[in-house]
Amino acid sequence: MILALSGSSIDGPLYSDVVDLARHSPVWWDDMVTVWSAYGLAVFAVLMLAVWWRSRRVDAGAAATALVVPLVVVLAYAVNSLVKLLVREVRPCRTLHVVTLEACPARTDWSFPSNHAAIAAAAAVALFLVSRRLGAIACVAAVAMAASRVWVGAHYPHDVAAGLLTGALVAHVVMKALLRRPDALARRLAATRLRPLLVS
Repeated sequence: MILALSGSSIDGPLYSDVVDLARHSPVWWDDMVTVWSAYGLAVFAVLMLAVWWRSRRVDAGAAATALVVPLVVVLAYAVNSLVKLLVREVRPCRTLHVVTLEACPARTDWSFPSNHAAIAAAAAVALFLVSRRLGAIACVAAVAMAASRVWVGAHYPHDVAAGLLTGALVAHVVMKALLRRPDALARRLAATRLRPLLVS
């Protein structure tokens, strides 16, 4: 069933206010937010690598858990993309008369929920359950990513909120299930070509 959500009726005025504020902000700030919005997800990849590197010095179970974090993020992305196809909310930059920092995506590139926010939240929650220190950094980065997507005009606020919730929920459920038996996960991975990645 396709819901065909009309996002402008939810928080269109708030979105317009944020986009207008972005247009009147210093150029250096807008440039920085735009770069973060476009390329900031790479930071989560670096954090995943750092968490795995540290975990392999603990034990095979910790290393195995860290290794599945990227897979959990991919799963969250898949779930979020499925919701997008069901809801099919048109991008705000195509519904409202606004000038945005980022070029408006194609009409069939649906807006709800935000993939960027979902990926960031999934990575943050999964990382936090492996390493609280690096996970805390990822959580701050996830919120910044979500906010940047509204700032550049790509999403309504409710899009990024839903993306954060979707990514966090998927990551929490899957990671909690895996953390119940990390040794079993390590044994499974040790039987594959990933074995060298489990120990320092």
